[in-house]
Amino acid sequence: MLAGDWRASDPALPVLEEGAFHSLRPGTPLTFDSTGLGTWDSGLVAFLWDIKRAAEAADTALDTAGLPPSASRLLGLLPDRRADPPAGPKPQPNPLARLGAATIDSLTETGIVATLGAQTLRGGVLALTGRGRMRWADILANTTDAGPRALLIVGVVNFLLGGILAFVGAVQLEKFAAGIYVASLVGIAMVREMAAVMTAIIMAGRTGGAYAARIATMLGNEEIDALGVFGIPVSSYLVLPSVLALTVTMPFLYLYGCLIGMLGGFTVAIMMLDITARGYLHFTVSAFGIGQFIFGLTKSIVFGAFIGLTSCRIGLKAGRSAADVGVAATRAVVVGIVGVIAIDALFAVIADVIGI
Repeated sequence: MLAGDWRASDPALPVLEEGAFHSLRPGTPLTFDSTGLGTWDSGLVAFLWDIKRAAEAADTALDTAGLPPSASRLLGLLPDRRADPPAGPKPQPNPLARLGAATIDSLTETGIVATLGAQTLRGGVLALTGRGRMRWADILANTTDAGPRALLIVGVVNFLLGGILAFVGAVQLEKFAAGIYVASLVGIAMVREMAAVMTAIIMAGRTGGAYAARIATMLGNEEIDALGVFGIPVSSYLVLPSVLALTVTMPFLYLYGCLIGMLGGFTVAIMMLDITARGYLHFTVSAFGIGQFIFGLTKSIVFGAFIGLTSCRIGLKAGRSAADVGVAATRAVVVGIVGVIAIDALFAVIADVIGI
């Protein structure tokens, strides 16, 4: 029996329990008595639809003669069961399309970074002529953070690296009574490769991640938007001091790393091998020439500019949430380390071609 008002807005409308008609014998007709029914709307139709679907599931006949004619017509328009949602088209794996999209994205990002680098270089030239918008206080702050404050970790890592090279070289070269050449091994390895690469990796993790996190935080706080409103170019105000600080300090950190790495190799060699300090120094100096230093200095400058540009770019394209700041910092560290190694491999090929 249906009685009273049936409004969809009424929270007290009854709800049909699942399996309500399972106890009825199959074919038993269900009839309705709506003589006491008051006003109704879609709330009644929804309840009747539940009854209709439950009756269909229990193989029970439904007699709608006792319902109001309009409710009976509406109920007849509804299906016996809910339609299954249409299955979307299955994505077809297309390796070529994915490769093409990844290639286009990489080329686009490379172009953006190159454009940012050109804008930064132009801002640097304008700053040198007194027409730029770069603040020298920002240069000083970034240089202090990227240079003197990084001396400890750069020194520790390169000292240990030089000691490891000396230890490995001493173990092997002693077998051929050539232990004195440990000095040459440590010297050429630190000057040509290890000091520049390890210092760049340290700066990518220490300074590059900090740059990306700082700019991503400013983006989330809408400080970047405020700079755009005031017409202040981001490339001159934020990117240029960061890139310039790393580009200037990296050669000095490279020279410092070379010196500390050789000191670490000297310490281990003196402790393990029967050589004098004068002999070690002689073989160290004779192992490489000024060309090797110039090669290492060039790499360190390129590493510094690359880490600064990519870290700032990653910070500028980060999201605006707190989680995006961490993502940007992590991505800057990963891109910096992988990029430094890739650039070093390219320098190795160039050095082989020109005969350095």
